[in-house]
Amino acid sequence: MTDTTTRVRPGRLIINGEAVDAASGRAFTTMNPATEVPICEVAEAGAEDVERAVRAARAAFESGPWPRMRPAERQRILFRLGDLILEHGDELGRLETLDNGKPIFESRQIDVPMTANCFHYFAGWATRLAGETLPVSPAFFTYTLREPLGVVAAIIPWNFPMIMVGWKCAPALAAGNTVVLKPAELTPLTAIRIGELALEAGLPPGVLNVLPGPGNVAGEALVRHPGVDKVTFTGSTAVGQRIMRLAADTVKKVTLELGGKSPNIVFADADLDAAVRGVSTGIFYGKGEVCAAGSRLLVEASIHAEFVAKLAERAKKLQPADPLDPKTRLGALVSEAQMKKVLGHIESGVAEGARLVAGGRRQPVDGKGWFVQATVLDAVENRMRVAQEEIFGPVLAVIPFDGVDDAVAKGNDIRYGLAAGVWTKDVKKAHAVARRLQAGTVWVNAYNFYDAGMPFGGFKQSGFGRDLGPECLREVTQVKSVWVNLE
Repeated sequence: MTDTTTRVRPGRLIINGEAVDAASGRAFTTMNPATEVPICEVAEAGAEDVERAVRAARAAFESGPWPRMRPAERQRILFRLGDLILEHGDELGRLETLDNGKPIFESRQIDVPMTANCFHYFAGWATRLAGETLPVSPAFFTYTLREPLGVVAAIIPWNFPMIMVGWKCAPALAAGNTVVLKPAELTPLTAIRIGELALEAGLPPGVLNVLPGPGNVAGEALVRHPGVDKVTFTGSTAVGQRIMRLAADTVKKVTLELGGKSPNIVFADADLDAAVRGVSTGIFYGKGEVCAAGSRLLVEASIHAEFVAKLAERAKKLQPADPLDPKTRLGALVSEAQMKKVLGHIESGVAEGARLVAGGRRQPVDGKGWFVQATVLDAVENRMRVAQEEIFGPVLAVIPFDGVDDAVAKGNDIRYGLAAGVWTKDVKKAHAVARRLQAGTVWVNAYNFYDAGMPFGGFKQSGFGRDLGPECLREVTQVKSVWVNLE
């Protein structure tokens, strides 16, 4: 297996425009999940570093040039950052694959362009954020201003660490906020590198600070800090609930994009070959470590046997392999703990009566790595753990249904509501089912498509607020009403 981890330099914190060590001097090791070999040492942010970073971000907001800069200049800098991400695409893609275990095809060909596109897209919004003139009375000139919030804490997960930098930071910065970014401890490398590129692009000191470190220390300190005005978080529902409780003490604004257990619904009148491909992508892309993964396949009873046979055949061909090989499509899970969690869920599903029709086991590559086979569990009942709990791995639970009402009922019978898929040639049915599903995103005859211009977020316990699209700019700005007496 290819292993080039020795060429990765140690990671440092970025505070007030400088790369620095943690105040405590502590560091942690980030591991290559495909080889089980250390990649490098990374400075470990603690409470004192959070204090330094928030102080720098607050000063940059209160008295620095960023919020007062001409919007066209902010636009230029953010667009330049997007360009730099593309220029360093090979480096960033490699770092992402080494750190996360995902195939280099995904890191380089999908994650890098999508991250750059976020900065390019939201750079354009820097000049378009505006208030309104509201003629409420002839005696007054009345209007609104849309203003930045202040200091935004962005706490991001380990499954898409590079993309999440774009999702969280680009809109906040475009609106004139300053940001303290805390990447996941398991995957800090691309966030640190983009933080360095941001300085090269021209972001003033203190505007974007990067604090790799443990969530229960650095993350909680950020949420508690009175100098932070807003927390935007992507991660588990349990951690999102804790963030809400902690943020209440300082009445912070909070945006949460949390877990999912999304139904991918295949009707008998669908293009079955296209649906098999889409269902496979929906669960096995990103090793299934995707919040919106289509981890529950709801398939109409009349085509159940045929469809599952085709899907199982496809899953068996999808073999774990070296993530740095451009041909690989199934990489390593992010950590040994995550691998054990996924394998435990598979065992639980079989114990509850599900039938294993593909995968189900660990499959090291060259004797190393936290790889799990593409797994399909058939004969799943919607009450089973594998149908209700987020597994976050390449594990698909197959649930048969009878008719539209049954499909919608089973699709919605979950505490989550992040995404869903609908496969049918009947346009009226597609629109009707999409309206009835309790999900923030519904794909029809497709799955796992995203764009910087399209809002993304959840219903129910999948969170609230939106990333991406014009909608998310409301999450990082506030409205001020101004009354000017004309009499």
